[in-house]
Amino acid sequence: MPFLPSIVKLLNANRIKQIEHFRKHPVDVQNQVLLRIIKTAIPTEWGRKYSFQSIRSYTDFQSRVPVTNYEELLPYIERMRRGEKNIAWPGEIKWFAKSSGTTSSKSKFIPISKESLWGCHYQAAKDILTLYAVNNPETKVFTGKALTLGGSNRINMSDNKSIYGDLSAVLIWNAPFYIEFVRTPRQEIALIEDFEQKLELITKTTVSQNVTSLSGVPSWYLTLIRHVLAYTGKSNLLEVWPNLEVFFHGGISFTPYREIYRKLIPGGQMHYMETYNASEGFFGIQDDPGRSDMLLMLDYGIFYEFIPADRLKSGEAQPCPLTEVKEGVNYAIVISTNGGLWRYLIGDTIVFTSTDPYRFRISGRTRHFINAFGEEVIVENADKALEAACKGTGAIITDYTAGPVYMGETSRGTHEWLIEFEQPPCDTDKFTILLDEELKALNSDYEAKRFKDINLVRPIVRPVPVGTFKLWLKENNKLGGQNKIPRLSNDRDFLEEIYKYAGFGKDPAR
Repeated sequence: MPFLPSIVKLLNANRIKQIEHFRKHPVDVQNQVLLRIIKTAIPTEWGRKYSFQSIRSYTDFQSRVPVTNYEELLPYIERMRRGEKNIAWPGEIKWFAKSSGTTSSKSKFIPISKESLWGCHYQAAKDILTLYAVNNPETKVFTGKALTLGGSNRINMSDNKSIYGDLSAVLIWNAPFYIEFVRTPRQEIALIEDFEQKLELITKTTVSQNVTSLSGVPSWYLTLIRHVLAYTGKSNLLEVWPNLEVFFHGGISFTPYREIYRKLIPGGQMHYMETYNASEGFFGIQDDPGRSDMLLMLDYGIFYEFIPADRLKSGEAQPCPLTEVKEGVNYAIVISTNGGLWRYLIGDTIVFTSTDPYRFRISGRTRHFINAFGEEVIVENADKALEAACKGTGAIITDYTAGPVYMGETSRGTHEWLIEFEQPPCDTDKFTILLDEELKALNSDYEAKRFKDINLVRPIVRPVPVGTFKLWLKENNKLGGQNKIPRLSNDRDFLEEIYKYAGFGKDPAR
């Protein structure tokens, strides 16, 4: 067994035992997390408001503390950003992770405490490497550089009491000094705000290095990889970095990008390991390379609750703890954290694939779906259906978005898909048919609405020019970092925006 992985496993042997412990005793571990963060927050304004001092059980917590969203927490967060202490977590919060605004058009600022930074985000980074080494005992990933593609940070100019940036920037800025010896590019390049300038400098400084791992969002890495290949004149990434062996990816589904990466990084040496992190916390790691789901990480200072996604609209559904979740149900996630978020609805949805241990896959977002006709199509449905259509037509997708086409006086409703193809389908009509049929197979509500074309007719697939989505991101100051294209919308607002950048002029669906 190689020397370095053996040392890593030796140093992390205790951590591996801890992971095995929460796999086997998830409820005990989660109860301990809840009581610990409640006890810590007793002297805060939030703790006094909800009498944390007298909370002794989950039942007490559930009955006393309300479920919250960002808008409800905003007054408290604004006070924390102005430097007020002991609001929702002890002490002063200096750092805030700026959300890309995927759940709303308004930016969100998520508090990052020292406890969440070190006990959640950095602990997860160590766990990823530990689990990867365990699953790949012959790895040489530790002999080279880890390439990270991060965002930017800037001082809050309102009163200079807090600092914010996207999550990757916060993590890069606060990382221990020794990380600079194993990470590339160096910090000053990684934190450049201008994404295109950063792309140039990352390329120039890393092509001659021994890069063994990548870490980040698949869509943005695709942009970097293409830039590196154009700069070097190489045909695939292994000709640039021959020892590259793993991509730790997250942020968006990897499914639409899988075939592109296989072309750009050919052969069997490349591994792909999915992670699930957000500004609010780090939640899951793909611990078993033979499975496509992730292990729910239960000891990062986050207490989890879940609401069946189909009950969110009623406003009456109460969150349930891990003990009550069932496999195959689409759940919205509610978290209480060591960063001062309490029963916070983060906007993501997951489906449990196992409850022993607790494993899951990401299914979408609470506001990213199409339900204009009662069809309840979620992002997970879309990704799988597109994957099937691509396999059947030889297509490769770069980006996509979809939304409804409303019923008219003489027309029935449908869905419209704007898709940027890396490789167009051999037959667009066949692609559309396969997409439609797979959605029917995956989603019974969609199938019912499509029955005999009574409510919905076959969807419209409209290819857009290469670079369309990147142009939209650039024009909206969303290049780089963790910004993502909204995959599904329940209205036509985003579709109509993309029309302008695709050169379609007015909405052709109208």
